[in-house]
Amino acid sequence: MKLWTKISLFSLLGFTAGFSALYLILENKASATPESSSKTNTDKPSDADWGLLREMDLSSGKATPNLKKLSGAMVRIPGFMIPLEDNQQSVSEFLLVPSPMACVHVPAPPANQMIHIKMATGRKAAMSYGPIWAKGRFNISEHEGPYGKTSYEMIGESTEPYSN
Repeated sequence: MKLWTKISLFSLLGFTAGFSALYLILENKASATPESSSKTNTDKPSDADWGLLREMDLSSGKATPNLKKLSGAMVRIPGFMIPLEDNQQSVSEFLLVPSPMACVHVPAPPANQMIHIKMATGRKAAMSYGPIWAKGRFNISEHEGPYGKTSYEMIGESTEPYSN
């Protein structure tokens, strides 16, 4: 199956299967605090939320102080996977977006609502059409690819099905 076909199916299946989880993800009350996201703390991930990621000013590219504190930290964030590879079992690169309706069709979500995730060397993420938690080292880094511009990147450690 071609990548664009999978992305279309993801949009439809993600919408159907994940709509009830959308509310939970968008309303995720867990946010990173300076104490929990400090780079000098252990590598236990702190929960991040999309509200904080929306604080990136898209016109200037400037991050707020709270957002800057996440850069370089190990975080866990909920979202939906948009695979960037043509594999139905597992992927090593994908975009993470906050809702199942977000896709890379025109128009793509804003850059501050997409995280470009590359799994760490030797790791793969199981394909998922429902909501997931993605865990990894988060960085503020602009990236422009064929599927749009992202303000963030993550070196992924693991993914797991979303649960509150």
